[in-house]
Amino acid sequence: MQQTALTLATETPEDWWEVEALYDLCFAPGRSALSSYRLREGVDPIGPLCLTARDSDGILAGAVRNWPVLVGGKKTVLLGPIAVHPTRQGEGVAALLMQRCLSDARDLGWARLMLVGDAPYYQRFGFERLHGVTMPPPTNPDRVLGLALVEGAWDGISGTVTSVRD
Repeated sequence: MQQTALTLATETPEDWWEVEALYDLCFAPGRSALSSYRLREGVDPIGPLCLTARDSDGILAGAVRNWPVLVGGKKTVLLGPIAVHPTRQGEGVAALLMQRCLSDARDLGWARLMLVGDAPYYQRFGFERLHGVTMPPPTNPDRVLGLALVEGAWDGISGTVTSVRD
């Protein structure tokens, strides 16, 4: 893996369209139909946990956004989407964004994070399958993963993931 110098920064309103274009490039056209998007509708993202990664020329290499959700009535970070420009994949951009998100979320006092993704990839960051936590359909339950930032933060937490606006 080749690592190049990147600057991580909190996403600004000026970054919005460029980040959206990156998501359009990296994900299927129907990405907004996914259940995770229903949880985000009408909810502001967690601003300090929305990050961009830019190279020394200011070109966007990757981005991540994070959203508050409720699991068993407890506020939880729904991590993602995280995207890396196809020309920058394999350089560790996603890992840098992920490590910064986890560190910043811990510093901001969040106890737990969850995401929908491939367990073999996210296990290296400490994510594990969440048993008893259900995303709205049609999410595959094997892809519902969580990480406790505070010891025991997932203990006794179960139920359907809902929007903070509900």
